[in-house]
Order: sequence, then C-alpha cells, then structure tokens
Amino acid sequence: MPVIDDYELEILDAYEKGQLKSVAGKAEIAKFKAAARATAIKDRRINIRLSSGDLSDIQVKALEEGVPYQTLIASVLHKYVTGRLAETSATRQPRRATAKIIDVG
Repeated sequence: MPVIDDYELEILDAYEKGQLKSVAGKAEIAKFKAAARATAIKDRRINIRLSSGDLSDIQVKALEEGVPYQTLIASVLHKYVTGRLAETSATRQPRRATAKIIDVG
C-alpha cells in the first residue's frame, strides 16, 4: 500500500470534515462522469501469453500498488495507448539475466 504523507493526511482530514468545495460546475462534472464511465467499461475480453517470470513480477507490483494484477495490466495498456506511459532512463530497470544449465556430461 502506498504511504500517505502529512500533506495528504491534511487533505483527507479536510475532506472528511466537509471543508473542501468543488470548483467544477455541473456541466464539467457531467463531462468527467461520462469520461469515467466510458473509461471504466470493459466490454472486450482478450487472452495473452506471458512468461512465468513476467507474470510473477506483475503480480508483485500489483500487490505493492494494492490492485488486482489484471487491473494493473489494463491500466498500463490504457496509459500506453493514450500516450501517458513514458519510460525514463531513471525508471528503467535492467532485465533479469536468465541462464539455462545444460548437463553435457
């Protein structure tokens, strides 16, 4: 689960006390609701083959984020196709080296 910092706790406390007001108008809220509904509709099913290692890594990441692994996969794909997924050299991690041991003896 992500850690909530002091600023986020302050915002959450203000929200729970009813001290926050929306700055969006009714038309803007309706637009956001329609966009959320359209984004949330999962009307197609796909099958995909992944390596066991990749699936395990995805499941670990999903646990760290507190979401189901299929939701994480769908989110990453959505961000990619909408151009909001960018890999930087700072976030890029080296692939695990895999070696197969062959007994020739």
